[in-house]
Amino acid sequence: MNYSLSECEVFKVTDAPKIAPQASVQKPWRNVLWTAERRAELMESIKTYKPLISTVNKIRVLLIGPIGAGKSSFFNSINSVFRGHVTSQAMSGFSGTSITTQFRTYTVKAGRAGGALPLILCDTMGLEELSGAGLDIEDISSIIKGYMPDRYKFNPAAPFQPDDRVALKPVTLQDKVHCVAYVLDAGKVSLLPSKVEKKLTAIRQRVNSLGIPQIVLLTKVDEACPDVGKDLQNIYFSAYIKTKFQETSNRVGLPMANIMPVKNYSHELDLDLNCDILLLTAVQQMLRFADNYFDDINPV
Repeated sequence: MNYSLSECEVFKVTDAPKIAPQASVQKPWRNVLWTAERRAELMESIKTYKPLISTVNKIRVLLIGPIGAGKSSFFNSINSVFRGHVTSQAMSGFSGTSITTQFRTYTVKAGRAGGALPLILCDTMGLEELSGAGLDIEDISSIIKGYMPDRYKFNPAAPFQPDDRVALKPVTLQDKVHCVAYVLDAGKVSLLPSKVEKKLTAIRQRVNSLGIPQIVLLTKVDEACPDVGKDLQNIYFSAYIKTKFQETSNRVGLPMANIMPVKNYSHELDLDLNCDILLLTAVQQMLRFADNYFDDINPV
């Protein structure tokens, strides 16, 4: 059977390595229900989620990624879904250096006056190519182990050192990170500087050694593929996006099942059903991975 090439499968000269164009697939490579009922079901499952360990009431997810990949925007987008309108609590934008300079822990509320969801998103400084710039790997260890306080100002030249007060304070499982999410721009996966890629590899090895589950949030999928930009429901029909999943898997060292595509709210004033479903599905996977972590540390 002959298929015509979709717009997003025309090779971009900026992409490297080159990927041969492929036709859009006729059967989605993941199944998604794009309905208001599914959105409501996902929102309810997140609101009512309870960690498997009674001493933990909120899951902590650490967001790590290059400058401009969409870490802060992801929190804003999740917050928007549950607020019912687009919000911008976390500072986000575009710059040559990281917009985020402090370690921030964000709690999402179920509506303007609603209770807090069982989820804390931990935002970090962006990874940078230059040595001694951007997020330090030792800072990541301090965050995961629960030592770093909210609003700590990152110092790329010197990693966080707990003072006596912090060192003496007992750290509980609630204070620690239960899942790490690498946030990567789908259109720039091929263009990751080698030094940033090496930093990601070193971070993944460190996170592995600490036994923390990891996923990838592949952002800006609508910008990477015009077909997806026209309609997010084309995401799993796009052979081009699938190649980006495969490339991300190879570069980050995580299976494709651990990669979740999202579109953050950026210029929109109103919520979009399809965007919400991708965002909520990503959060659902974070909670499931946290469950895996708790199963691992507290086997039956």
